[in-house]
Amino acid sequence: MDHKEPGKAKKGLSRIIFSRTGFILLLILIQLGIFVITTNLLQNYAMFIHGTMTVLSVIVVIYIINSEDNPAFKMTWMLCIVGLPAVGTLFYIYVKTQGGVRWMGKRLATLRIETDSYMLQDMDVVDALRASKPANANLAYYLSHHLGFPVYRNTEITYFPLGEDKFRAMIPELEKARKYIFMEYFIVEKGYMWDSILKVLTRKAREGVEVRFMYDGTCAISMLPYDYPSELESRGIRCKMMNPIKPFLSTVQNNRDHRKICVIDGKVGFTGGINLGDEYINRKERFGHWKDTAVMLKGDAVQSLTMMFLQLWNIDEKRPERYQRYLTPRKDGLRRELGYVLPYGDSPFDNENVGEEVYFHILNHAKKYVHIMTPYLILDSEMISALTRTAKSGIEVIIIMPHIPDKWYAFALAKTYYRELIRAGVQIYEYTPGFVHAKVFVSDDDTATVGTINLDYRSLYLHFECGVFIYNNSVIDKIERDFQQTLAKCHKNQPVGCKKENNADQTGRSGAASFCSSYVEEGNQID
Repeated sequence: MDHKEPGKAKKGLSRIIFSRTGFILLLILIQLGIFVITTNLLQNYAMFIHGTMTVLSVIVVIYIINSEDNPAFKMTWMLCIVGLPAVGTLFYIYVKTQGGVRWMGKRLATLRIETDSYMLQDMDVVDALRASKPANANLAYYLSHHLGFPVYRNTEITYFPLGEDKFRAMIPELEKARKYIFMEYFIVEKGYMWDSILKVLTRKAREGVEVRFMYDGTCAISMLPYDYPSELESRGIRCKMMNPIKPFLSTVQNNRDHRKICVIDGKVGFTGGINLGDEYINRKERFGHWKDTAVMLKGDAVQSLTMMFLQLWNIDEKRPERYQRYLTPRKDGLRRELGYVLPYGDSPFDNENVGEEVYFHILNHAKKYVHIMTPYLILDSEMISALTRTAKSGIEVIIIMPHIPDKWYAFALAKTYYRELIRAGVQIYEYTPGFVHAKVFVSDDDTATVGTINLDYRSLYLHFECGVFIYNNSVIDKIERDFQQTLAKCHKNQPVGCKKENNADQTGRSGAASFCSSYVEEGNQID
């Protein structure tokens, strides 16, 4: 593992403090300070303002109670307002009345309408799915009719159990590009992986291939120069920084583009947890061995990934997009052996928690098992209920977490959920060799989803995300085999006093979950 020298660490910190990033952070802190000081002064100097704020606080609390927001968010806001009435109330009003937030929500709604005609559902596919598994047809109806994500057939899927596997497949596919390459990633960091991809993109742009590249604005904090889009533009690559960090206090800054999408000629698409950095392909060691996953799609379903990319790309575009230029050539007939493929996206501006709903669907309709890989475990009450209810129903629920975390505070918070989940029968393992960054659900040998969505608040509610729901495709067997191979490298978290009702090894399914017959309430230990 690489260890930074003290001098280098100090230099990196100084670079952040005295850079544009440091200046932006300073301005945001100044704005926040002015907001807090002003509200406190107003509260201290005038009794009638205090009374007005009290009445306003009550009105805001009533509004929050009757709103359609997530219950966890509603409770957080109410606690803030009760604890700090003036500051909490004014901050809530400020958040809810931000013009930038409303504009982005309206703009995304407009872009979805623009792409609706290119995301039509083939009803023959839905009818076939309903005959096979009605519950999945209901999920397809929800995603198609309410969010514009159709279910497809005629799509080949390749599963990559590691980042280096995806990287080895991705380079040749990029080389084959003849019309366009669209890439959208959360993290881009200079190194072997990105340099290798950039060489191909530069060469393809010179050959006349349309290349568009988009990455999240947080990369400008420490990974890439703020003017990096201009550098790529000079290479012939159209480039955008999604939601750049700006020196003003806005909740829009909290809505990051966490998607990982690569589309080539509308024929090939990639998604999954793998960003463009050397740790993702285990070329650089940061937190032990990096376990990540991805899928490659070839066929009809690639069109959804194309439209997802174009929707975000066109947020700040004034010229209309010619979507028909980027359509995926459809295959004739229905290749039954390929099953059903449903790429989906999640936006923080549509009032639909798509990623969470897909996870709920898998948990609620499992008959034998649900196996999960996630780097983070920060859950709301609904997800806790879904996980524990599934385990209490005798269905095997296993979660693989990292043993070496990338964020100690997130890992410490995840540990607080272990006791409740384990008591309910959920089995929690940690990947001993290092860090798990995969976002995978697999169930009953016939259903799986692979994507970018973590089991935490940010992914489920605040970020732009995407994933692929898969049913009745042979790739599911490969996903489950990968899960079992990963499980064999894990250790089980077992609180003191826990026993197994049925003895089953890691690779076998007992049909009943582990339970704690005498869980130690005080001073319990996690192995």
